[in-house]
Amino acid sequence: MIESFNITDKGYHPFLIEDGWQLARLNYMDEQHIDQITKLDVHLKTDEVFVALEGEAVLIAATIVDGEPEFELELMEHNVMYNIPKGTWHNIAMQEGSELFIAEKSNTHVSDFEFFPLSSKKQNELKQMVNTLFNSTVNQTIEQCK
Repeated sequence: MIESFNITDKGYHPFLIEDGWQLARLNYMDEQHIDQITKLDVHLKTDEVFVALEGEAVLIAATIVDGEPEFELELMEHNVMYNIPKGTWHNIAMQEGSELFIAEKSNTHVSDFEFFPLSSKKQNELKQMVNTLFNSTVNQTIEQCK
């Protein structure tokens, strides 16, 4: 009667798809490293909830103004739920070993997505912003150990 799921493979894995909703696991994969992020995506029919379980991840949201993304970033805390409302451009920068839990409308991964390519300039801007957040946690850890 009790089902359990333990997904350790890299990548995005919807594991429980029910009528109207689904749960997924996103484990670090190279495409989510900040050096590999070249686009944003959007879902027009669903909000998407993210929970960081392990490692470090930065949730990236953006609005498109005059054809250019303006970023808002959040360094994710473990076991805190973050919602990306439908219609919001987003992505996730992850460090190796990171694991996330995702809840969203069923079959979002099949048909409810569009992509926005990032120019080289915007990729560099995003890298700097994400790396600043990642480095801030390293500096906080060093200070705590002193």
